[in-house]
Amino acid sequence: MSEEQQGKLASDVAVQTKVRPRRKQKPKRQPRYHVILWDDNDHSYEYVILMMQQLFGHSLEKGFQIAKEVDSSGKAICLTTTKEHAELKREQIHAFGKDSLIARCKGSMSASIEPEAS
Repeated sequence: MSEEQQGKLASDVAVQTKVRPRRKQKPKRQPRYHVILWDDNDHSYEYVILMMQQLFGHSLEKGFQIAKEVDSSGKAICLTTTKEHAELKREQIHAFGKDSLIARCKGSMSASIEPEAS
């Protein structure tokens, strides 16, 4: 093969490499989970609002909305996130402690996680 043919072959290979676009694979999105807070009548609005602020970084207004929803419908979604983060937040709710404003309160509120509907 002559130098001219080798040069053309190398040029063709380079062009083919450039023409073939690489497919960018989108990273798979992790399944999302809701952190659900359950009502129990042994915790005050103030307790729920404080917990939402401290554990989730929610504003006073958002904490109040969640307290109102859990009181009226029996449950409220506090956060939607990855499974591992949802499990952590559920455990933090369970460890938050009793409500000092309610004498009959024996401990933390209940929470669960469930997959977000697709």
